[in-house]
Amino acid sequence: MNKLSALIIGGGIGGLTSAIALGQRGFRSEVIEKDPEWSVYGVGIIQQANVVRAVAELGVIDDYIEAGYGYEFVEIYKPDGELAAKVPVKRLVEKYPGQVGIARPALQKVLADRAAVEGAKIRLGVVVTELVDDEDGVSVKFSDGTAGRYDVVVGADGVNSQMRDLLFPDAKKPEFAGQGVWRYNLRRPEDLVNMRAYEGKMGVGLVPLSDDQVYMYLTTPEPDNLRYPREGLAKAMRDKLKDAPPGIAEFVDQITDDDEVVYRPLAWHFLEGNWYKGHVMLIGDAAHGTTPHLGQGAGMAIEDSLVLAEELARAASVADAFAAFQERRYERCKYIVDSSVAICMGQIGKGPLVNYPKATADMIAATSEPL
Repeated sequence: MNKLSALIIGGGIGGLTSAIALGQRGFRSEVIEKDPEWSVYGVGIIQQANVVRAVAELGVIDDYIEAGYGYEFVEIYKPDGELAAKVPVKRLVEKYPGQVGIARPALQKVLADRAAVEGAKIRLGVVVTELVDDEDGVSVKFSDGTAGRYDVVVGADGVNSQMRDLLFPDAKKPEFAGQGVWRYNLRRPEDLVNMRAYEGKMGVGLVPLSDDQVYMYLTTPEPDNLRYPREGLAKAMRDKLKDAPPGIAEFVDQITDDDEVVYRPLAWHFLEGNWYKGHVMLIGDAAHGTTPHLGQGAGMAIEDSLVLAEELARAASVADAFAAFQERRYERCKYIVDSSVAICMGQIGKGPLVNYPKATADMIAATSEPL
């Protein structure tokens, strides 16, 4: 199919990479984002080898590498600080690192700049108020009073997706995972050149982001699904780390600024059955929202974007493209969600404790396979 018009709902990682991938194939895309400030929290994100490969396919790898920090191993430590395994990262793109840590604002800028180059129109502070899907396409009305007609609509609007609720009102809602995740950016010591992850009920790790910066992530049991007030958030995170393992404890005193702590309760879901209806397709967290325990949430969204654009470019119809997309993506994404949630359940005592080095190695092997 040629010269399709696409409405992309959501201006996050999945939405922007969809705009890039579609634009590269000659499609016209429009991105709407409900947040008028287009804000993104300032901590980091893990980008596995499959993401580096996908970013190369999107044509932004040099800007991406320059904005982040590449590394070649995932170092996994026991709760007492002893090194349990040093898992090599398989390089999937010649001359580029196997994995990358990058600050979320830096990643958004790289993607937004390229989406604009590819001709994407980006509108902020706008949501869908009406969507009518017929045999030829989709008519949409927006909250700013405008309207548009599109060949396809891509729902990339996150774990609490408006589009998923519209398409599948009876679908199971996202489920609280029993944990929260805390994140904070820190000064990077010179010897911290790989990702470090620690086993045990306290899921904690460090990811280098730049020559100067590393970010800490911490998952903690939160059985009551608390919402912590902004004031005192740094102290709350330090308190959660009072029994931190060696290698983590030395960083705790750097956690001082309430405004720099990012805390989120963790939720997950997997949409069973079709992720599409008519001319509307869900991607990323809207279809398969995972917990962060394998660092693949953003990676799955980026892969979704590439595969969807490929199938739309070569299929004879939107229906054929959507069916082919789901055939390629369903089991891979389900594996990531199931495996990540299993680690979470093990950490909070609701399932067996997962062998984290093995789970990490298995994930790297699985996601290194072609899309």
